Amino acid sequence: MKCPFCNHANTRVIDSRPAEDNNSIRRRRVCDECGKRFTTYEKVETIPLIIIKKDNNRETYDRSKIEAGVLRACHKRPVSATQITRLVDEVEYEVSNMEEKEIQSQVIGELVMNKLKDVDAVAYVRFASVYREFKDINTFMDELKNVLQQDGVDVSEL
Repeated sequence: MKCPFCNHANTRVIDSRPAEDNNSIRRRRVCDECGKRFTTYEKVETIPLIIIKKDNNRETYDRSKIEAGVLRACHKRPVSATQITRLVDEVEYEVSNMEEKEIQSQVIGELVMNKLKDVDAVAYVRFASVYREFKDINTFMDELKNVLQQDGVDVSEL
């Protein structure tokens, strides 16, 4: 590794440890020429995931979009930031295990909905109403009945 201070080609690693996120390695280095120390981070390089949107446009995967959607669905609900982070991590893990270079946005949306269903039913219905673009109250009620039936509620009178 080249020294960022004097551009000398030889530096030595004097300490290595996992970074705070546990997804990279933090290395302390010292320059053999000028003696200055600096820190580098080593991270696995991955091929960017391409998301195919509903209109067939393509864009690179952006975790913050999933987080924003889940945060909106969980607004004023008893869902912690830790639960949201874990949910998004689980979605990312499942997507990466598919080993696809391109993936439909609908696949990610369905994964998020399935995870939200287990976390908070209201957040699930909120997310589904936006994601599935409910056009009228009947579509909304059908989805609500599905959720209630899964919870063992008799929906014959609804």
